[in-house]
Amino acid sequence: MSALYSKLIDELITKISFMEKGDKLPSERQLCKDYNVSRTTVRNAVGSLVNSGMLYQIQGKGTFVREQNRQNLSNYYSFTEQTKRNGKKPKSIVINFEIKEANSELKKLLKLEEDDKIIKFDRLRLADDIAMMYETTIIPYKRFSKINKQLLSKKALYDIFDELFNTKIYQVKESFSVSSVENEKAKALNMKSQSPCLKIQRESFDMENIMIEYTISYARADKFYYETSYNPQSLIK
Repeated sequence: MSALYSKLIDELITKISFMEKGDKLPSERQLCKDYNVSRTTVRNAVGSLVNSGMLYQIQGKGTFVREQNRQNLSNYYSFTEQTKRNGKKPKSIVINFEIKEANSELKKLLKLEEDDKIIKFDRLRLADDIAMMYETTIIPYKRFSKINKQLLSKKALYDIFDELFNTKIYQVKESFSVSSVENEKAKALNMKSQSPCLKIQRESFDMENIMIEYTISYARADKFYYETSYNPQSLIK
């Protein structure tokens, strides 16, 4: 994937976020002029966004914006709660689950001791049995050793923290970026390899400001559209 291609994907997703359902994308020629890239690059980038479901094409008429789901990010995103609010049934499939040694970076992030281990698991998140997100989560083993694959298949992680360990999340840091999915992630999400997606990186902290969860999620671009809103008063320090 070339740098120009990746940059154009990023620019087009930003452009689409300001458009409405059914709006027509500029022509290939106009996009070439607007972004100073070749027609091949434009065609490949637009094709990827069509494959991901963000756009659709009508022969002889052009390329149009498909309707996107919107999620307000005044609070951190909860897949389970948002899926329920949308009137759909959330489901998690645990694809991988392992207990392993932590590398130096994770030991520092999670404030682990030298011999401490981690639990690492991959989950496919579904709404009404439609694959929506692929998540990889890391938590400290010593603190949450009772967590197993079966439990994660039945309950939301934060409910497990609360009910089984009397641990609540007091702070969440999230970052969002444009990425692409490959190999097993793409297959699990029913997407073509290298299709654009939304990457969400999350760090969750307990009341003592100790990180207890590190998660990277890959969300289907045709299923998620994020909106952030703030109360102006909250920005006054």
